[in-house]
Amino acid sequence: MYHSPVIRAVYARIRQLAHLATDAADHLIDAEDILIHAQAGLPMELGDGFLAVPSEQDARQEIGRRFTLVSELTALGAFDAVGTAEQYVAERRHYGYLPEHQPLALSRTQSSTLHAIARGEVTISDGRPYHRREGVRFSISTIRALENRGLITREDCHLWLVDERVHLSPAGRRDLAASFAHPRSAALSTRRPSASQRAAAVSRAR
Repeated sequence: MYHSPVIRAVYARIRQLAHLATDAADHLIDAEDILIHAQAGLPMELGDGFLAVPSEQDARQEIGRRFTLVSELTALGAFDAVGTAEQYVAERRHYGYLPEHQPLALSRTQSSTLHAIARGEVTISDGRPYHRREGVRFSISTIRALENRGLITREDCHLWLVDERVHLSPAGRRDLAASFAHPRSAALSTRRPSASQRAAAVSRAR
């Protein structure tokens, strides 16, 4: 496939996301090492090349700092991944590469909810769905409808005020990707043509 400027930008964004994910994973591994050393009373480097056994307070502070870094590195990861995928599919459509899979027909609310779930913006608490952005509303029935179609799954979450996270299933990822940049069919008009429009049509038919 021809690597247009859009496709080159997509590949660059994928490499950036990969680097961010790797850096985040390194910080989590470091946090685990700090916890292990603190619990076992083992010395570790605490800066300036000095070895010391971290106190419980020092360990908590450093682990918290690592978690903050991970949160900052990954905060826009899901949003950027979806946007990058949409750019890629739209560009392939532009050059005539159409997805073979035909996605299921969804209502506007179901479609927007599926997009939001893909961006990691939807959680469930006390049986009610929540969207990270204020002003966006949808009901638990929308979540259940997408579940019944096999497009999303839930998993327990131990975060404060969050009971469940919602993710796309493999079928959901496939359908969402196939829907990117999909041309919308024009709505049928029920309005009757005016007299001038009817006259013009008759003239063209002669």
